[in-house]
Order: sequence, then C-alpha cells, then structure tokens
Amino acid sequence: LGVVATEDNRSFVMADLPGLIEGASEGVGLGHQFLRHIERTRVIVHVIDMSGLEGRDPYEDYVTINNELKEYNPELIDKDYIIAVSKSDLLDEELKTEITAEFPKDKAPLFFSGVSEEGLMELKDAIWKRLHG
Repeated sequence: LGVVATEDNRSFVMADLPGLIEGASEGVGLGHQFLRHIERTRVIVHVIDMSGLEGRDPYEDYVTINNELKEYNPELIDKDYIIAVSKSDLLDEELKTEITAEFPKDKAPLFFSGVSEEGLMELKDAIWKRLHG
C-alpha cells in the first residue's frame, strides 16, 4: 500500500498486487491472498510491461490475468480498469499504435515510463478521475 500524489496535491491510496499467475484463481502461488485484495478495489490498473524483455507475450499475460479474475469472482471482470503500459521509453510510435490496437477500443492504454517519468502524471490523473469522476 502507498499514497500516490498528483501534481496538484490530490492523493489516493494504491495497492500493488504482483504475482498473479495462471492458476491464481485456484490458489496457485499467492493467488487467493492477492485476489481478495482486488475485491476491495474500485479501479484496477493493469500495469503491463510491453517491452517483451522477459520473453513473454505481454498481451497474453493481460488475458491470463483477466481470466484469473473472472474465474475467482465473475464480478471482478466488471470492475472499472485502466491499462497502463510501462517502459514506454523503449517503444517507438509505430509499436505504441500496434499495442493500442490489441486492446478494447474503449480502453486505450496509457503509456508511461518510470525511468523518464513520461506519462506518469497523466496516469495518476486518469486514476484520480476514475476514482472521483
């Protein structure tokens, strides 16, 4: 848990829930412990590393996580969510366009970089608006 501050001093609490893997809905890994926390959230932010540096398909990871949410509790799939693509400093505009096309039209991903901080304020503002808009 941590407090996130926006540029204009608004703040909200955010929980990082790493480690959701295939089988989490059946208790694999720390699945049930993490999934119980998701039930209490108002907005889910899918942070996706689209760099592919780990040799995995990031979009498939997104699909897997959504399947695990649905298997654990079908109501979770109806929660509001934001798709946030990390390491955007490694992506060119053509790749960003291709990535955007993979996701639902009404859920265009927000690109950000923790290193360069590109897009970070926009992501924080988007989360704030979902929580309070």
